[in-house]
Amino acid sequence: MPILRDTFLALSTNPAARNFVVGFPLSRKATRRFVAGETLDDAIRAVKQLNSEGLLATLDHLGESVVSADDARRAKDDYLVALDAIQQHNLQSHVSVKLTHMGLDIDPELCLDNMRQIVGKAQAIGTKTRIDMEDSARTQITLNIFKTLREEFDNVGIVIQAYLFRSEADMQELYAMGARVRLCKGAYKEPPDISFAAKKDTDANYLKLSEIFLGANGNHTGAHLALATHDAKIIDWAKQYIKEHNVPYDRFEFQMLYGIRSDLQRQLVQEGYTMRVYVPYGSQWYPYFMRRLAERPANVVFLLSNLFK
Repeated sequence: MPILRDTFLALSTNPAARNFVVGFPLSRKATRRFVAGETLDDAIRAVKQLNSEGLLATLDHLGESVVSADDARRAKDDYLVALDAIQQHNLQSHVSVKLTHMGLDIDPELCLDNMRQIVGKAQAIGTKTRIDMEDSARTQITLNIFKTLREEFDNVGIVIQAYLFRSEADMQELYAMGARVRLCKGAYKEPPDISFAAKKDTDANYLKLSEIFLGANGNHTGAHLALATHDAKIIDWAKQYIKEHNVPYDRFEFQMLYGIRSDLQRQLVQEGYTMRVYVPYGSQWYPYFMRRLAERPANVVFLLSNLFK
């Protein structure tokens, strides 16, 4: 349903819509399907529950496009506190970070300094950091910062979006580097001259990009692939490909979002696969929430049914 998707993506960046939804009394209750809560304590409880069921996690403190250097530094400090909590509670969890939350749009050097502190702290406690990918206008600079950090740290990964035409070349380069990549379909509205417009084309490219990392060419670089998808057909394809090509299980994992296809998440764990759940938390939930509604009509049905209840 492209029209519905485009509508919610447009609303995700609309200040008036944000004020209305955030101010709506039942909104916070509805968001708990996709967001663990507004506090770090909420997120810790969610991760503990996931870990108890054999699921790994990655914590995402929601926020993007901060408007001041002080805001970026506060966001960085919040991540350092989250990493302390991961260590304190012995959680099986990484962290994921958006670079605009770290001040990318204000000053790339500020952003890089903030990221060095986060990645360094994560390395010190024995966990990893993933740099989230944002809209296409920021793809190249995000990759540049990732490459800079990777020269200094071995515990930092990146995200690639299958709906962008450029992603095949990016995946080839990242595989050669031995990088850790989360492959997702993409959740922003992008122009047709740089991205696939039809879902079937994005799906086909997702498989093509996955093969770059999973391919049985006998020349593995140490690269690791996180297959971030809720699409059962793609998951079934991946399982079959992995079996047919004898891909070692330490070269990949499955990833899904908190609150979406929990049944499938647990099924994959029961089948012996590594399954990691992306756990968002924080008061800046609105853009994330709208992108989740844009992805699947079923999410909108869930929201409306809960509001009417």
